[in-house]
Amino acid sequence: MMKSICIVGGGSSGWMTAIYLNRYFNQQQARVQVRVVESEDIGIIGVGEATVHSIRYFFAAMGLDEAELLEATNATFKTGIMFRNWMKPVDGQMHQYFHPFDHLKPPLDLDISTSWLLDRRFELERFDQGASLSSHLVASGHSPKTPQSPPYQGVVPYGYHLDAVKMARFLRKKAIEAGVLHSVATVTDVTVADGNIRAVQTDQGEFSADVFIDCTGFRGLLMEALKADNWQSFTDALPCNKAVAIQRELPGEPKPYTTATALTNGWVWEIDLVDRQGTGYVYDGERLSREQAEQELRDYLGPAAAVLKCTHLDMKVGCRKEFWVGNCIAVGLAGGFIEPLESTGLHLINLGVRLLSTHLAGSELTQPVRDSYNRLMNGFYTDLKQFIVLHYCLTDRDDSAFWRDAAAKAAYCPGLETQLAAWRYKVCEYMDLAGTFSTTFTDENYRFILYGMGHYPQLQATATGRQFDELFSKVAQQAKHAVFSTLPLQAWIRQLHSSKNSA
Repeated sequence: MMKSICIVGGGSSGWMTAIYLNRYFNQQQARVQVRVVESEDIGIIGVGEATVHSIRYFFAAMGLDEAELLEATNATFKTGIMFRNWMKPVDGQMHQYFHPFDHLKPPLDLDISTSWLLDRRFELERFDQGASLSSHLVASGHSPKTPQSPPYQGVVPYGYHLDAVKMARFLRKKAIEAGVLHSVATVTDVTVADGNIRAVQTDQGEFSADVFIDCTGFRGLLMEALKADNWQSFTDALPCNKAVAIQRELPGEPKPYTTATALTNGWVWEIDLVDRQGTGYVYDGERLSREQAEQELRDYLGPAAAVLKCTHLDMKVGCRKEFWVGNCIAVGLAGGFIEPLESTGLHLINLGVRLLSTHLAGSELTQPVRDSYNRLMNGFYTDLKQFIVLHYCLTDRDDSAFWRDAAAKAAYCPGLETQLAAWRYKVCEYMDLAGTFSTTFTDENYRFILYGMGHYPQLQATATGRQFDELFSKVAQQAKHAVFSTLPLQAWIRQLHSSKNSA
C-alpha cells in the first residue's frame, strides 16, 4: 500500500499537486504522507498568469476562499482571449476576434452557429458578438459577476489573471496548514534501482518515498534519471520555442480578457492584474535572435518599455512519451509544454493531478495502471496541440516566412486537414470531435476560432429571415441584461478590497 508521496519541486505544479493529493487521500484520516522538497535556489518561471475557466473548479474543490485567493494573488477576472492581427487587415482595420468561455445555446431547431451563418451575420458582426454574452461584457469593461454572485460563480464562465509566484506561495501556505510536509532542500542526486526511484539526495539529507512526483520544470530531473529518449517534440507543428517577458505598470484600468497580438514571428500576450500588466513575446527562435525579439517586444509596447527589465525563456515544446515511469510521475512542465496561446498551463496541471489521484487509489500500482495514465495524458497533449495549430493554419498572412509556413501546419496533426475541408461545407459540431481526448476545447471553442478567422462553411438556406431576426433580437436582449446586472471590473475589484479591509 502506498504510504508516502514525495513531490520534488514547488511552484504551481508542485503545490497544486500537493494540496490536491493531500486532500484526496487525507481529508478524513491521515493515510498517506505527502511531502514537497523545494529548493530556494531555483526560481519559479511564473510567466503564464492567465487560466482557463475550469481552474475555478480546482480551487473550489480544495476548499479555498475565492476572495482570499484573488486578494493574495492580485488577481482579476478573465472571460476570454482577444486575438489581434492573426489575419490580414480588412478595410485598413486590424483583424481581431474574441474567444470567450461561454457559447449560447437557444432552444431552437437550428443551433445558433448555423443560424448566424445562414443569416450572413458575418457581414454585420463577429461570431463571438452573436453567440456569446462575454463578448458584450468585455466590450463594456464588465466583470462576469453581479454584486450578489456566490464564490466561483458568475453570469458567464470565467478564469483568472493572477500572479503565478504569489499563487504558488498561497497554495504552499494552505497545503502546509492542511498537513503537507515541506522541506527546503536542493537535490544533488537521484538514486535509481530496478526502474524505480529509491530516494533523492539533497544538501539537507536523503528523502525516500513510495511514489515520487517530478515537478522540477523543463529539467525533468527525476524523469531524466529514470528513462532516456522519453520525449516527443511538437516543434514541427508549433515552432514557437522561446519567449521574452516584461512586466510593466498598467497602461489603464485592467481588462477582463487576455490579449494575444500576432507579430512578425509569433505573438504577444498582455495580461492585466490589479497592480501591473504582464506581457511577453512567444516566438520562433530559429527565425529571430533574442535581441531581435526583445526589441520587437519593446517597440510594440512603446517608449516607456525601453528601460524595463526583461526575462528570456527557452521553452521545451512537446511532452513525455511516458509521463509515469516506475514509481515516478511527471506533472507540469516536467511532463510537457504547449505554448501558452490558450492559457492551458495550470489546466494541464489540474488534469494531470486529478487523473493521478484516481490512478494512485488502487491497492497496487500495476503496469496497466501506468499505461492508462500515459495513454490519457498523451491524448490530452495531442488534442491540445491540434487546437493550438488551428489558430495558425487558418491565417492568410504572408508578410513573413513564419506566417507563410504557418498555413501549412495542419499537416502535422493527423486528420485536421480533412476536417478543415469538411468544415468548408458543414458546421463544426460535437460529433466531429467525439472520441478524442478533448477536455476543455470542444466543438464550441473550435467554432470561435474557425469563424473568427473567416473559415465559414457554405450552407444551403433552411430557415426564414424572420426566425433569425427573433433569435438574434433575443440574444441582444440577453446581452443588455448581462451588462446591466454585472459590475464593471474596476468596481468589482474595489468592492473586493473594501470588503476584505472592513472584515
